[in-house]
Amino acid sequence: MPADRTLTVICAIWALALIASGISPYDRLTWFMEVLPVLIAAPILIATRNRLPLTTLVYVLIAIHGLILIYGGAYTYARVPLGFWLQEMLGFERNPYDRIGHLAQGFVPAMVARELLLRVFRIEGRKILNFLVICVALAISAFYELIEWWAAVAIGAGADEFLGTQGDVWDTQWDMFMALTGAVLALLALGRRHDWQLSRLKKTRAC
Repeated sequence: MPADRTLTVICAIWALALIASGISPYDRLTWFMEVLPVLIAAPILIATRNRLPLTTLVYVLIAIHGLILIYGGAYTYARVPLGFWLQEMLGFERNPYDRIGHLAQGFVPAMVARELLLRVFRIEGRKILNFLVICVALAISAFYELIEWWAAVAIGAGADEFLGTQGDVWDTQWDMFMALTGAVLALLALGRRHDWQLSRLKKTRAC
C-alpha cells in the first residue's frame, strides 16, 4: 500500500479513536498527556511521507502503538478495562495495562530506530545495529520516565493518574525493563520480515 494511502488510513483511525476517547475521559489532563505523542507523531509522519516513506510494517506498528496510548489515556492506565480482565484472568496483583504500554514503548520505537539506522545512517553490521536499536529504545524509555518525573514535580498530586504507579515503588525500573524486553522481542520476531519489506521498498523507489 502506498505511503499516502497508509497514512490516510492511520490518521482516520487515530482521529476516530481520539474523538471517542476524548468525549468523556476519566481525567482530561491525563488523557491529553497520554495522547500527546500521537498528536506529535501524526504531522511528522505526514511531513516525511514523500521524502522518507516507511515500510508498511513500521507504519502498522506505529498505528497500533498510537491506539494503545489513546485507549490508555481514556481510562488512565491503571483503570483500563482490558487490564482488569487480564488481571483477573492471570491473577496479577495490579492492572497490567501499563506494562503492556511500556512493552510497546520498547517494541515499536525499536523497529522505527532499526529502519532509520539502516536507511538514513547506513549501519551495516548486524551486531552494532541490534546494539544501537536497543540503546535507542532504552533511551526513549528513560526519557519518558524523566517526563513522568517532570510532570510529577510540575503538577504534584494531579500527576498520579499519569504516572500510573499503582503503589509500586519499582514502577520506573519495571517500565524500563518492559521496554528493553519489547525491543529485544521486536528484533527477534520481526527482523527478517522487516529486512524483506526494506528490500521491496528499495526496489519500488528505484523504479
